[in-house]
Amino acid sequence: MNALILAAGYATRLYPLTLNKAKPLLEVGGKPIIEWVVDNLSSVAGLRTIYIVTNHKFANDFQNWANAYSASAGLRRDKQDQHCDLRIKVINDGSKSDEDKLGAIGDINLVLTRENLTNDDLLVIAGDNLFKQPLTDFVNAAKGWPATVAVYDVGNLEAMKKYGTVAVDSKGVVTNFEEKPQKPRSTLAAVALYYYSREVLPLFTTYLAAGNNPDQPGLFLQWLYTRKPVNTFEIKGRWLDIGSKETLEVADKTFSSRES
Repeated sequence: MNALILAAGYATRLYPLTLNKAKPLLEVGGKPIIEWVVDNLSSVAGLRTIYIVTNHKFANDFQNWANAYSASAGLRRDKQDQHCDLRIKVINDGSKSDEDKLGAIGDINLVLTRENLTNDDLLVIAGDNLFKQPLTDFVNAAKGWPATVAVYDVGNLEAMKKYGTVAVDSKGVVTNFEEKPQKPRSTLAAVALYYYSREVLPLFTTYLAAGNNPDQPGLFLQWLYTRKPVNTFEIKGRWLDIGSKETLEVADKTFSSRES
């Protein structure tokens, strides 16, 4: 399998902090957000390459970070470790502003086609989402399903208006999915953490060819669950979706205590 970190947004809500620095490169707990994500990913068995898709404005910054990270102890393993061949590759989607961005689904499809990745499973994660729970738990639960999405019980119906809302059956399979609904049906929020089997990956091209919205990654899932079984995995540990200065401050405090 491969992993893809979505990092091509412009994070305009965090201006001026993100005017000249990509949100995943902002520091929390003493290191960039994306470093926490990659550290978590590096323990996943069978992972070949971590792709980071970003825009033209910040592509060099991500490449500089990736070079420094790979040269550090972050990806060094002893000779007996199966992860020693893990590599990071930065993909520039060519966009230069929020107005001409490809959207998350467009970026996923770009990487799949440009890098010819449809023969392996793909783990997709947003570059501004942090988890305390090991991602190995999610991957182990996802294997064997056409697709799996992580969910988190927010516990508040009103708050669900800003999330993708998921309803599931007794086995945890998605029965309804709606992106940012006005009248939420459940308190289960879809997290920007997805596992797509190789049988599902060609459907990204199908989705886009039909003229569907290429932006939020949850929209593909909303389209997919009526065509393929979509499994869910409930995140039990802390989940932080960094979309504001307030959540950035919370993440900094949370992961500073973790580091210490």
